[in-house]
Amino acid sequence: MWEKERVIVLGHRGWIGKYPENTLLAFQKAIESGADGVEFDVWLTKDGEAIIMHDETIDRTSNMRGKQKDMTLEELKKADLGMGQRIPTLEEAVEALPRDALINVEIKDVDAVERVYEIVSKNNPERFMISSFEVEALKRYRELDNETTVGLLIDNEEIVPKIPQLKEELNLWSVNVPMEAIPIIGFERTVEAIKWARSLGLKVVLWTENDELFYQNDNLAKMKGLFEVVIANDVERMINYLRKLGLR
Repeated sequence: MWEKERVIVLGHRGWIGKYPENTLLAFQKAIESGADGVEFDVWLTKDGEAIIMHDETIDRTSNMRGKQKDMTLEELKKADLGMGQRIPTLEEAVEALPRDALINVEIKDVDAVERVYEIVSKNNPERFMISSFEVEALKRYRELDNETTVGLLIDNEEIVPKIPQLKEELNLWSVNVPMEAIPIIGFERTVEAIKWARSLGLKVVLWTENDELFYQNDNLAKMKGLFEVVIANDVERMINYLRKLGLR
């Protein structure tokens, strides 16, 4: 399901900015706007449930405080995320999304690996990508499942020399590269690194905290042909832009 002619667009935590992030509403609206799927982050609760939350705490995105690993699902369900939204479980999100929607599960918490696998394995694993900055999380996932699409999230240059070995060890499908690399190491070096990763047979997923990096200096247009997936905060704007580039 991840091999497509056109560039795949995923909603970053659903549709950030317009709706409360990492909520069923944000996921639904991203899909309604034409996204192929969504990306979200998973942690394990105190009582062993896989829930969707980006940060280590619920402080920033809810009206409550605390670390989700120290709280039960029942306690976490009391938190209000805005627009009537509650913290969803991974199971709830999978159930709420259309059957053909792609789902990129970013594992934030190594302890969540087994529970994520249990849910993914029962819900058409072909539609999922498992990604993480934590190599240990991906290793643990691969011990359970060598088939599901896996992407290595890149957040520093130190990991780059290890990519060839990790590609083999983890049966990687992609490297998931932040657009933030461009202001840090420059456009040319970023493109060189992406071309090198592609020469190893890896696909490229582009993501960012700041969508403007896609559009500044026509960055994305100049990277045409070098990426398969874009994870965008504003999916509607991204889809329209990719259409102009002939990539949708």
